[in-house]
Amino acid sequence: MTGLLDLPAAAFARRDNGDDLDFYAPPRLVAHIDEGATAALTRYYAETIPRDAVVLDLMSSWVSHLPPDLSTREVIGHGMNATELDANPRLDRWFIQDLNRDPVLPLSNAAVDAVLCCVGVQYLTRPLELFADVRRVLRPGGRVIISYSNRCFPTKAVHIWMSLDEAGQAGLVATYLERSGLISIVADRLADGAGDPLVVVTGATPG
Repeated sequence: MTGLLDLPAAAFARRDNGDDLDFYAPPRLVAHIDEGATAALTRYYAETIPRDAVVLDLMSSWVSHLPPDLSTREVIGHGMNATELDANPRLDRWFIQDLNRDPVLPLSNAAVDAVLCCVGVQYLTRPLELFADVRRVLRPGGRVIISYSNRCFPTKAVHIWMSLDEAGQAGLVATYLERSGLISIVADRLADGAGDPLVVVTGATPG
């Protein structure tokens, strides 16, 4: 898949430029996608994430949608709310960081096998810097799995995301990954019909 959209600085403006940590301070222990989309994502993870992997769950919450029978060496959570992360039973450890202020992850080079980002990519104002650092922390052959639906907090989503349709959003995510040096980028629509749609864009590190 080839994205390579033009990305002017204004593309990452938002209607609400207030402090993100303040915005996410109230815990939201709710489902951000419906049961059908959740089940589709869990099946996809089962097919894609190797057993005994070290997994980084970016922009996580109280649930990671990982298959219950998937053995992992470690699941590292990142998010913006301690109550939500502490309630997530799949996380072995977690950290809070505003990636729009600081897109450098507190992890060593080649430390993880898979990076997940579920329904959060639309809020990134410095995605190229972040995904360049995601590539740094991934091992050779590691996977990035970005999923999204049609739900979001519209005042916090960047302008370019809100201006695109579903296919255009897939192309935007592909652009982020390609410009970060990731390869084998594929978009799949996993859920549709009467429920929430779910699109997954995956990429891999060379090697």
